[in-house]
Amino acid sequence: MTEAPRPLRRTEIRRENEKLILSAAEKVFAEAGFGGATMQLIADVAGLPKANLHYYFATKEDLYRRVVRDIFEIWLKAAETFDNAPGPVEGIGAYIDAKMEISRRHPDGSKVWASEVMHGAPVIQDYLETTLRDWTEGRIAVIQRWIDEGKMAPVDPRHLLYMLWATTQHYADFGHQIETLNAGKPLSDRQWKAAKDSVKTIILTGIGAL
Repeated sequence: MTEAPRPLRRTEIRRENEKLILSAAEKVFAEAGFGGATMQLIADVAGLPKANLHYYFATKEDLYRRVVRDIFEIWLKAAETFDNAPGPVEGIGAYIDAKMEISRRHPDGSKVWASEVMHGAPVIQDYLETTLRDWTEGRIAVIQRWIDEGKMAPVDPRHLLYMLWATTQHYADFGHQIETLNAGKPLSDRQWKAAKDSVKTIILTGIGAL
């Protein structure tokens, strides 16, 4: 006799509901922006009563900041490749792989971040002035060390980071354009691999690491 499935515990229900809400919020904020999004619309996309959203997130701004924080923390995780890498081939190469995979799997989160920043970061300016600034300075120091060790050309580390962000996030923020130029189809696994390899080769060769 087949056993009945175990009822979900309260913490599991909470986790599942949060996951539904955050996924829906990512999609709605990406499409409508902060101003155009409503808690009701997010609830409808999540398939949950609006009251559930307010139970987990008191305001739309609270939910929006969580979406932005989550995508940024995923990016921070990707940047851990810098910390212990012996040089730019390993560190920057792995960072490009990770960032492009994030663009593939979390395109809406990237679009939310891009839209917020393009509008002057009215909600997350404090985040840019603290967490992002500190992270950037730390990565600049690592790149400068590789330059001083003669492992890459003496480029400006800050502008190299800007180029890495722009290139890898292009595959999320301009995903529709890429699909249109790919006969209206998403990139296949083979095409994603080719894209990663091409970006790594172009950038690493350009900074004299290959």
